[in-house]
Amino acid sequence: MTSPAREALKSSFLRLLEERPLREISVKDLVQDCGVNRNTFYYHFKDIPALLEELVMDQADAIIAAQGPSLSLADCLETAARFAQEHRQAVLHINQSAHRSLFELCLMDICRRVVEDYAAAAAGGLPIPAEDREVIIRFYQCECFGQVMAWLNGGMRYDIGKQFRRLCQLGEGMTERMLRRAMETTA
Repeated sequence: MTSPAREALKSSFLRLLEERPLREISVKDLVQDCGVNRNTFYYHFKDIPALLEELVMDQADAIIAAQGPSLSLADCLETAARFAQEHRQAVLHINQSAHRSLFELCLMDICRRVVEDYAAAAAGGLPIPAEDREVIIRFYQCECFGQVMAWLNGGMRYDIGKQFRRLCQLGEGMTERMLRRAMETTA
């Protein structure tokens, strides 16, 4: 069970990130915004980067839990972009901060987790060698991550969902061909 103060700090942090860049948010700002004292912050978090990491991972867990099993690659890609769409300004502030690498690691993890679900659904019970399964997962993980990062670095100016759907139309059947080839090489 998580503490109400911990959750209040995370909520305040996200709200402040929507308003201003990460470098302009201090522990003092956070505790004033959510009405707790400074010691409470340090009881729950080592520093602001630790709070940022927990916030992003919590959001990732919530998005993935809400997603359920991914039945299409487009669903995977859209899931990876959902947090960014819902918290546009906060994500832009994080992406432009000194802690961008932390955000990228979390995004890579989100991409990995949704693609693993997709790969499991696409492969079904097929006897795909573990090495081939890993290569396919990594390929789609990097594709997903790269698409989201390009969108973020471009200022999130286009409809990423529409682009993902079109990308999947263009690549239709590619996953099945890769899986089939993986099975053929083991037979």
